[in-house]
Amino acid sequence: MAFNYPKFNKHGVKTLAKMDGKNKDMLMDILVVKLKAGQSITYSEKDKEMCVLLTEGNVEMSCGELTGKGSRTGVFDDLPICMHVSKNNTLTIKAFEDSEIIYLATTNDNTFPAKFYDKKDVIRSVSCEGLWENTAVRDVNTIFDYSNAPYSNLVVGEVLARQGRWWSYLPHSHPQPEVYYYKMPTPEAFGACFIGEMEPHTVVDGSVGCFPGGKTHVQVTAPGYPMYCCWMIRHLDGNPWDKTRIVDPRYEYWEK
Repeated sequence: MAFNYPKFNKHGVKTLAKMDGKNKDMLMDILVVKLKAGQSITYSEKDKEMCVLLTEGNVEMSCGELTGKGSRTGVFDDLPICMHVSKNNTLTIKAFEDSEIIYLATTNDNTFPAKFYDKKDVIRSVSCEGLWENTAVRDVNTIFDYSNAPYSNLVVGEVLARQGRWWSYLPHSHPQPEVYYYKMPTPEAFGACFIGEMEPHTVVDGSVGCFPGGKTHVQVTAPGYPMYCCWMIRHLDGNPWDKTRIVDPRYEYWEK
């Protein structure tokens, strides 16, 4: 388990996890990348599927003959766009204005057609509405998971926690590793993440939580400050995350 506060390097890249390096037990390569207006960046992988999600800006994503374009004013008031491709492909992102993307990759023997997820393709839902006096209500954007991309080894989605609310509640775990990348609306905004035996960590803008299989994780954000999280799960071979949720038995009575 690791909770970190990574910084962007001089090239505008922040490393959250690397399969052969930092947080390698997450089994994923995850980068947050800032692009200047007019800048292009290309990713090519022989053995890994790749995914790029836009958090802010205006970009064009292309792979072979497939091209998708879109803009996003920000994570708190707009929906994402995303491109997902299999191994042996090249993925190019061109920024029309200053932009930020999340790049995600992992090994996958499967090949599948490249797919561009536009805003209309995002699966939107509200979780925990009406429970616990709405103290854990949250909005969820699922880009793809086992239900609509069973050929993938990844799950990618977003949570928008409303101000002063808990989320990822009840405290739960799953065998598959998961990474949370948090964004907050202002520099002074804060929240907290509790891992395993309620080990506390302060959440600020740009924090990252890396949760190995079997570790519970639950979050709360301060009143006045909504919290954004991009959540990324790596399926295990023969054991995909299919909305898998193992609630800490100490809290199971809330589900009965």
